[in-house]
Amino acid sequence: MVFTHLELEFRYVAQKLRGFTCKLTRSTDGYLPESSAQITAQVLLPYLLTGLSMVATGMIMETVQHWEMFKEISEVFILVPALVGLKGNLEMTLASRLSTAVQATVVGFLATLAAAMLGAISRNRVDLQQTAVLLASGVTTAFTAALTLGLVMVGVITGSRKVGVNPDNVATPIAASLGDLITLSLLAGIGRFFFQFKELWYVSIVTCAIFLLLVPIWLAIARRNPAIREVLRSVWHPVIAAMLISSAGGLILDKTVSHPQFDGMAVFTPIINGVGGNLVGIQASRISTYLHCVSLPGILPHSMKEHCPHPGRTFCSSGVNSTSARVLLLLVIPGHLLFLYTVYWLQGGHSNMTPAFICCYLFAALMQVLLLLYVADVLVRLIWRRGLDPDNFSIPYLTALGDLLGTSLLALTFRVT
Repeated sequence: MVFTHLELEFRYVAQKLRGFTCKLTRSTDGYLPESSAQITAQVLLPYLLTGLSMVATGMIMETVQHWEMFKEISEVFILVPALVGLKGNLEMTLASRLSTAVQATVVGFLATLAAAMLGAISRNRVDLQQTAVLLASGVTTAFTAALTLGLVMVGVITGSRKVGVNPDNVATPIAASLGDLITLSLLAGIGRFFFQFKELWYVSIVTCAIFLLLVPIWLAIARRNPAIREVLRSVWHPVIAAMLISSAGGLILDKTVSHPQFDGMAVFTPIINGVGGNLVGIQASRISTYLHCVSLPGILPHSMKEHCPHPGRTFCSSGVNSTSARVLLLLVIPGHLLFLYTVYWLQGGHSNMTPAFICCYLFAALMQVLLLLYVADVLVRLIWRRGLDPDNFSIPYLTALGDLLGTSLLALTFRVT
């Protein structure tokens, strides 16, 4: 397949055509290539802005961890990565904000149950009042955040196309970072509200029950559209699996955030997880778009025939996907240095940063993104080879894996420094 791109620019003087320029680009790969400079120019500003948004998210977590609710119901920290991870599923639910609400309500409920069970196992006891508050907070936050962010995502993609920017480069990081900030803020506010009425445990139970009883109604309405019906039928497995992976990262956060040796986990966890998730989300979207342009589901193009490519091919070849992987990898260190300086300036969390901590933190962040970009290359090929759409299946797994890797490596960084 040969891709041909024609650009025409007309010059008018006094409403009369005085000339024009024509630029013709042909690509035998079936895909309009982008240079490193073009990718960087489109990715850099959204990457930095969303990174600063994640710094704000970390500062919020640093503050709310001292609230009575977060101290008494520490299972909230197990819930945070799973709820925030719902941002990775927005790309596949743009067809209807109602379908987003259905998924969010169900997954939010399951994530809350998982957090409550993990907390009960670690504590060897179950507090029904705390569990009721946790359930109501999780379900209400998931529904509200998903509905809000679904609308934001539509606006971001529409705006990107209007200004001529590749949505793969900007939509995912912007939506993801706003998802972190909005979801955590909503969870803190809603959880604090229900915590005030923890003695009236039936209020929390009734609230949770109302949302769950509305699911069949929303489901019946959403299924009227064939495209949405397919989304609702096929996406439950990756969404639920991603929730479980994120919950494992949340368990690590729960065990470390209140320990003096890990002072600063709360502020840095959203940053390292957010950067990794955003960058791998961009790469997965780009690979998926490339496959949609040059091939058909179930058939890998000749340039991607290897089921499990060598890491050198992922990062060092001349292909367009390898180019973007190198660009994204090179953004990790400068971006994190800026975010670390911002945290230091705001004196949040681990403000007394030693050279050893900074070096170990940057190494952990680089290893996280390196592993995620390679896994994205392998996973998208696997999903495409099975005839599935990577846009619907890869991002939940990758963002959840980013949460688990980021939290684990960050905890190790605090441990060794």
